[in-house]
Amino acid sequence: MLDAACLRYFQRRKKKADFIIPAAFFQPRENTPKTDKLTAAEGNTPIPEAPAPKIEIATPENAVNPLSLAGLRKLKELQLANEKLRSERQNIFLEEPFTESDMLLYWTKYKDRLDAKGFKIISSIMGLSDPKLEGTTIHFEVPNESSKIDLESEFPDLLGYLKGHLKNHRITIQVSVNETIQVKKAFTPEEKYRQMVEKNPALELLRKTFDLEI
Repeated sequence: MLDAACLRYFQRRKKKADFIIPAAFFQPRENTPKTDKLTAAEGNTPIPEAPAPKIEIATPENAVNPLSLAGLRKLKELQLANEKLRSERQNIFLEEPFTESDMLLYWTKYKDRLDAKGFKIISSIMGLSDPKLEGTTIHFEVPNESSKIDLESEFPDLLGYLKGHLKNHRITIQVSVNETIQVKKAFTPEEKYRQMVEKNPALELLRKTFDLEI
C-alpha cells in the first residue's frame, strides 16, 4: 500500500504543465502608449483624452481682409464710394440769405482770429475801414496798393471762412484803393505800425530784412 501511494505521488510531480508563459511577457514594452487612464490589462477600456477646444474669433460680417483679392476689391469699392461722397458734398451749393450785420460779425471774428495767431498786419488791414455789403459782394477800401495786395493774398482762407459761416457760396470781395478815405484811429502797436508803413513802405522791408518784431 505504501509503495503504491508513493508511486502515484511521484507521477503527479513529474507531470508537465499544460501551457508555458514566454519570457518576453515579463520584459518592459518600449512602444506601449502611455495614458493616464485605466488600460485593458487592468480590466477597463482606455479612455482617450479630449482634444483642446478650438477657439474661433468672431468677426463682423462686413469685415475686409486686405490680404485677399476679394478684400482688395472691397477696399477699392469703399474708396470709390468715399470719393463720390466727398464730391457730392463739394457740389452742394449754398445760397442762404444774410445781412450786412451777419457779414460784419464774421469779418470781425476772422480779423480777431488772425490777430490771436500773430498775423498782425493782415488783421490790422481788415480793421482799416468798415466793409460794405452789396448783394453778395463785400466792398472794402484801403488807403494804398500795398494794403490791397496784402489783403488779396488772404482771400482764399477769408472767403472760405465767410462762405462757410454765412452759408452762401456766392460771396465775393472787392477791394479798392481810396487814398482819401479816413482811416480808423490806430490803437494797437500793430495798427500804428501799419499806418507808418503806409506813409513809408521802406519800414516793412527793413523789418523783414532784420526779422524785427512790431
